[in-house]
Amino acid sequence: MSAVIAELPTVVTANALRDAFNAQQAAYLSSPAVSVAERREDLKTLKKMINDNREEFIAAINEDYGNRSRNETLFAEIISVTDAINDAIHNLKKWSKVQRRKVDWALYAGAKNRVIPQPLGCVGIIAPWNFPSFLSLGPLTAAFAAGNRAMVKMSENSRAFSRLLIRISPDYFPPEKLLFLEETGGVGIEFSKIPFDLLFFTGSGATGRKVMAAAAENLTPVVLELGGKSPAVIDPSYPLDKAVQRIMFVKQFNAGQICINVDYVFVHESQIDEFVSKAKAWNAEHIPDIHNDDYTAIIDDASFKRLENTMNDAIAGGAEVINLSDHQDPDIASRKMPLHLVLNSGSEMTIRQRETFGPLLLVMPYDTPEDVIEYVRSQDRPLSFYPFTHDKKLLQRYLDNIMSGGVTVNDALYHIGQHDMPFGGVGASGMGHYHGREGFETFSKMRPVFHQTGLSFMKFLQPPYGNFAKTVYRFMAWFKD
Repeated sequence: MSAVIAELPTVVTANALRDAFNAQQAAYLSSPAVSVAERREDLKTLKKMINDNREEFIAAINEDYGNRSRNETLFAEIISVTDAINDAIHNLKKWSKVQRRKVDWALYAGAKNRVIPQPLGCVGIIAPWNFPSFLSLGPLTAAFAAGNRAMVKMSENSRAFSRLLIRISPDYFPPEKLLFLEETGGVGIEFSKIPFDLLFFTGSGATGRKVMAAAAENLTPVVLELGGKSPAVIDPSYPLDKAVQRIMFVKQFNAGQICINVDYVFVHESQIDEFVSKAKAWNAEHIPDIHNDDYTAIIDDASFKRLENTMNDAIAGGAEVINLSDHQDPDIASRKMPLHLVLNSGSEMTIRQRETFGPLLLVMPYDTPEDVIEYVRSQDRPLSFYPFTHDKKLLQRYLDNIMSGGVTVNDALYHIGQHDMPFGGVGASGMGHYHGREGFETFSKMRPVFHQTGLSFMKFLQPPYGNFAKTVYRFMAWFKD
């Protein structure tokens, strides 16, 4: 057992969760106004917690995975989060400014309208296992920027990382400000029942529905960052070498265990064989050995078995499953699985029905753009969409006709790293947005405040309604007709 893992914690009970929430709520109510300076200090402290414990972060996440590429953890879990914190620190004063809004009706001459960003209070964050730092501390960055207190429930597959956060966080924040919780059995559903001022969830659609149902009992607003089957489409006039290189890179990243990864790719029917050949060549150059530490493992045995079952189901249904590492088979002992392509799939197959969440890439042939549009629109709205084309009219046609949470054009994944753009799903892929300003606003109450003048003309328009009031109301109705 790694030194990262402390002794097993006491099972977290519903009463313990409520006590922790009550303590945070009491602290919030005693000091609900949090200055920009205080928020900046919280963000700087959060960044310090990450940087002080960088090697322990990497070791803990690696332990949870069995093998997690060090460079992937550095990029996705450390650099991305600290970059987001720096962006929030830099922009916080601008985001926090009281906004002036216009006043309607001349009757209110001299009055003022303001929108004041204020902390919601105490928020809950439920983080998944695939990017345990990015998807817990990322939302936490927005929560702290908005001046909130937070409780963060980690995944059962992130035990080493959870215990690390539980151990080190009190050195940086009191529990009344920030509390991390390990999933010790049944914690998630009880956590969802707490009357938070906002509940933020990242995970599967099935679990998201349960979280939302539990939160509804308290009318707790929720942000759901879910998943789905995100498509890519390659215009036959786009350089195929470049498309293959970019798609295969993101597909192997974290062994494909990314909610916005390319789940399936539309390749023009005239280019299928060439696509397969180029994918094999890319794999031979960049992943010559799946047991190399640079190639991440599947998170657990159950997920590994699920992926194997998905492939077996496709083979049984007549699909062609191509192992891009011909000389290496999936290895349950190390939970390493090579990249695979799946061709000639049928609509009844598991790989067509469920999000893959692993190193399996479904290849779909198409003839015309309308084939792509019709198919994607017949499915749940995806979290992401990846068109590869230099044709501006074709791109606009796809953007007009295929709705998704976000889009990266001529690549994949990278829209998630743009701090000045909102990130979030649509329909079955989620609701709500965060990152940058949108994250700040999601975790804030954008509170409208109307300031009345000393003299209100409305006193002349009160009952009993005389001729003057009737004339004014009649004129107002006419003016707005």
